[in-house]
Amino acid sequence: MVSYTYRQSFARNAAATLDTIKAMGITDMEFSNLFGKTAADLRKLLDERGMTCSSFGVGYPDLQTKLAEVGQNARTLGANYVRVAWVPHKGPFTLEMARQTVADFNSFGKQLKDQFGLTFCYHNHGYEFEPYEDGTLMDYIIKNTDPKYVSFEIDILWTFFPGADPAALINKYPTRFKLMHLKDLRKGVVGNLSGGTPVENDVALGTGQLDLPTILKAAKKSGIKHYYIEDESPSYARQVPQTIAYLNSLK
Repeated sequence: MVSYTYRQSFARNAAATLDTIKAMGITDMEFSNLFGKTAADLRKLLDERGMTCSSFGVGYPDLQTKLAEVGQNARTLGANYVRVAWVPHKGPFTLEMARQTVADFNSFGKQLKDQFGLTFCYHNHGYEFEPYEDGTLMDYIIKNTDPKYVSFEIDILWTFFPGADPAALINKYPTRFKLMHLKDLRKGVVGNLSGGTPVENDVALGTGQLDLPTILKAAKKSGIKHYYIEDESPSYARQVPQTIAYLNSLK
């Protein structure tokens, strides 16, 4: 589960929120916020419940200016992965931006691996699917980052929304994706390359536009290790149980 789904609850009461998530049978978390606590505080709450944090999400500036603190926090939480989900940019994403991104990622990834034994992952957000040569700038980033230091978290909504096929992308780079965000896009919503859509367009898995059985079959054959449910919508309390029921129904 991505902590962002329960962001308002976590901000109010982290312990009770973890109880709610665990009661649904989920014990593997990805935190992208410490919600005013220390990493050690959160780790204690997780340990008390037999839960784990496998991935720690941070902002780009944190990696540029306080990478050591990021690495320490990730280690304290017990995470194996540090991920970033947005490359700061204005206007359409360009080749020049992608080149800088590749250089940054290789550097962040090497430092996190060498100093902390952590795997750096980039979570796509839709704007990287600008056409480039016979593919997209997402292809450019994957091909030009060092697999030893840079892996990826595929957000299937933010792969589908800009017009790509999540299953095909996983099949194309089966060893590069280590993490996945599971989410679905409301029927009738037309995507674009902006990297944004109203949060209400996140719907329970199996009720939207994505071909989840095909995507999950591809994922199963790939190097993906952790699957996180993410639901940004205000209806998450109703939708997350629906999502879990859907996933349990898949054979």
